Amino acid sequence: MPAVTVPDVTILPRLTAPRPDARPRPVRSVTTAPSGLEGEGFPVRRAFAGVDLADLDPFIHMDQMGEVEYAPGEPKGTPWHPHRGFETVTYIIDGTFIHRDSHGGGGTITDGDTQWMTAGSGLLHIETPPESLVLSGGLFHGAQLWVNLPAALKMSPPRYQDIRSGQVSLLTSADGAALVRVIAGELDGHPGPGVTHTPIALVHASLPAGTRLDLPWRADFNALVYVLAGRGTVGAQGRPVRAGQLAVFGAGDVVTATADAGQESRSPELELLILGGAPIREPVAAYGPFVMNTRAELVQAFEDFQAGRLGTVPSSPVVAS
Repeated sequence: MPAVTVPDVTILPRLTAPRPDARPRPVRSVTTAPSGLEGEGFPVRRAFAGVDLADLDPFIHMDQMGEVEYAPGEPKGTPWHPHRGFETVTYIIDGTFIHRDSHGGGGTITDGDTQWMTAGSGLLHIETPPESLVLSGGLFHGAQLWVNLPAALKMSPPRYQDIRSGQVSLLTSADGAALVRVIAGELDGHPGPGVTHTPIALVHASLPAGTRLDLPWRADFNALVYVLAGRGTVGAQGRPVRAGQLAVFGAGDVVTATADAGQESRSPELELLILGGAPIREPVAAYGPFVMNTRAELVQAFEDFQAGRLGTVPSSPVVAS
């Protein structure tokens, strides 16, 4: 995984070891993400499938994109499609994706980059591999997360944040073993570069075989851990997890994960996406690319899309960089 790394993690700032009175968060459930196809047919795992929205709040949806090794001519993206009422966070671990929207936003993201798109009041959007990747084929792997917006912000103007891998805050565990990347929010006093409308934290952690990570976590946030690769255990009770599984944690101050001593050669470390946020606790009416609060707002979103009020597809072609 070429997501941003360092040769020696021991030189990085260290997370604070848990206080003696810190409460380890128990694991409430472990679910396995089913496989599917997205866009023009690229493979995904539906990370949140089968999990109650109340446990996910403020998150709505997450896909693990790939991991897939494309042959020449196989890389795929999505056609133009609308969004309203939430934010998409696209984190690319391997490969390259081009994003473009009807408001003139977008760009190219590659190994370790993140694109944070606030759809807000609405836009049209496209995601596609560059022509060079289509011709050559190659490894593609990433994740896309949907973050809900509260009612007061659902119609905010669209915006983009282009977060390069070099901007991500790099930390290590208290024992100097694990690499922790803070993409958004704040972890143990260390802020990530992503600016969020809804208070959240988004972290990518890599745990070498046999190591443990005790992650200080805000008590007012929920806590979710998704396994991108590898095998290990989570929570104080040591619930087994493997690639493609999501653990939902209960209340507490510390999120705990341990990498199994034996890992597959293709996944020598336990790779985790760790996320949580302050629940919005508002009604959710979601259908397809729209996430609103009421059915009437969903109907309005579809009518606005059909009337062209979410923008029009630009006439110029997507250009690879």
